[in-house]
Amino acid sequence: MKVFLITGLMSVALVGNAQYGGLYVPRNMQEAYANNTRSTDGKPGKNYWQNHARYDINVTVAPPDRNVKGTETVTYFNNSTDTLKNMVIRLTLNIHKPGAARGRKASDDYLTHGMQVDAFAVNGTKQKWTERPYLNTWQSVKLPKALKPHDSVQLSFDWHYEISLESGREGMIDSTTYYLAYFYPRVSVFDDYYGWDRIEFIDMQEFYSDFNDYTLTVNAPKNYIVWATGDLQNPGEVLSADAAKKLNSSLTSDEIIHVATKQDIANKTVTAQNAMNAWKWKANNIPDVTVNVSDHYVWDAGSVMVDDAAQRRASVQAAYNDTAKDFHSMVGFGKHALDWLSHNWPGVPYPYSKTTIVQGYADMEYPMMVNDGTNEDTVFSRFVAEHEIAHTWFPFYMGINESRYPFMDEGWATTLELLIGREDLGKETAESFFKQFRVNSWIYDAQAEEDVPIITPGNAMSGPGYGNNAYGKPALGYLAMKDMLGDDEFKKCLHAYMDRWNGKHPAPWDFFYTFNDVSGQDLNWFWNAWYFQPNYIDLGVSDVSKSKGNYNVVIRNIGGYPAPVDMVVKYSDGSSETVHQTPAIWKNDLKVASVELKTKKTITSVTLDGGIFLDANERDNVWMK
Repeated sequence: MKVFLITGLMSVALVGNAQYGGLYVPRNMQEAYANNTRSTDGKPGKNYWQNHARYDINVTVAPPDRNVKGTETVTYFNNSTDTLKNMVIRLTLNIHKPGAARGRKASDDYLTHGMQVDAFAVNGTKQKWTERPYLNTWQSVKLPKALKPHDSVQLSFDWHYEISLESGREGMIDSTTYYLAYFYPRVSVFDDYYGWDRIEFIDMQEFYSDFNDYTLTVNAPKNYIVWATGDLQNPGEVLSADAAKKLNSSLTSDEIIHVATKQDIANKTVTAQNAMNAWKWKANNIPDVTVNVSDHYVWDAGSVMVDDAAQRRASVQAAYNDTAKDFHSMVGFGKHALDWLSHNWPGVPYPYSKTTIVQGYADMEYPMMVNDGTNEDTVFSRFVAEHEIAHTWFPFYMGINESRYPFMDEGWATTLELLIGREDLGKETAESFFKQFRVNSWIYDAQAEEDVPIITPGNAMSGPGYGNNAYGKPALGYLAMKDMLGDDEFKKCLHAYMDRWNGKHPAPWDFFYTFNDVSGQDLNWFWNAWYFQPNYIDLGVSDVSKSKGNYNVVIRNIGGYPAPVDMVVKYSDGSSETVHQTPAIWKNDLKVASVELKTKKTITSVTLDGGIFLDANERDNVWMK
């Protein structure tokens, strides 16, 4: 009976997924297709919806005082077909509480009391806020009146927290330099295929956010400069006339302008000399806001054309300690990155008005902001900055659920990191970095967790399996598809995916099916092998034989990934040539491929060279006569 039941369930699963081209599709995605919120051609369904909010945040910082205080009003719009009786509130900074679940060890300097909600109101009526000790980084609150579809509700919070002494994604960079991220209570995502996002943040997996509108006021003492997500609304009120003029000039300047030098800061001539300055920022249709504040960081700025058709420029700014030599070049690195990424890969204009690269410790991306560590190796600093800036498109432009599907953002940022790196670091350096940081730790580690399918939800993973599934493995999959389709067709498919899902919440299947739809090909054999199976890269030359004057090279695919490969062929006359094979050779048979070589010469050896597609076992990569 047990055998019959198992066999029956497997049959049902196979039949159920047959309508999706043989790809595994989880039950919640099947429901989304049934509800027409998504479609199997990769487009948003006719009933697609997503919720939205307007945030008005007022925060006060006064370093070296570690206490950060804030008030906020959130107007939340329920665009779904569901009546919401409860709302899930994200309290990410509770990760700092002693006893909170974490994916890594925490030092004493990391620990705080977390986010403290001092007052809470719904539609102007005060509500009791009760902490739930068994929940850390999110909390469900019951609404006094259920929120009906296409209605809105106003939430108000007063809150405070103590900034962590240890700086990571956020925290105290030094005693008078703070980086504020995830610093305000926010409504979690309610979407069409998961409902409320209730994943605990454990400081490993990343984030999932709605596209919201923000007004942000940061109150800081005089002589403290504030950098934040969005456009500064009142430079004339918070900056000196000279600094405001320099900042304004930088917005259209090809040259780098030193808005605030070390001497300017020493002379206290950068900010308005009020006891407290209220810096006002605004950003619309964006997933999040962050803040950096310092009384000694210098400030560089310039701009670059990112959209030729619209003649739109983007500001590139850097905030850093003057002793960080690599950051003196950071505006230039940022300008180049925005230019290249906008015009080449992904080839979609940078969507925001500016980006600011802050010297911190995180090597972490935020909308319109980057928090990067300093490094004596300027080449490596550039490499890191380009990766973090590339995240603008994935996950921010695309609204990706990073917590569950990190390969949809980190995999793309890693892909773009290599493509731009080949351009400005040189092919050898860029590919060396790629192998060192993205491939080696996976391909040469035979542990079972290294070969867990990429589609596995990130929140179900940890350790090296998580890291390799998020970065190197999916990037190789994207690059393999690029190799197979060719640049033009690949870019056509990629742009269709980005056009369809910009400002929305794509799931992996939306990406896969868009490529199928736009290319006019059934690529599911490729997606299944790369993203749904426990495969790795291991090719070997099985045989080289001569028939009817031509040679036939038989290549075995031991690891299962349909990877591209170069065959280095040497001849008896001392000559050689490299014959490239795209992943298309594996379409009909994932286990073995036969490649015909038309030549009148005598072959003496054939060597397989995967380049960045490193082979787990190179001992069988050579055939010799």
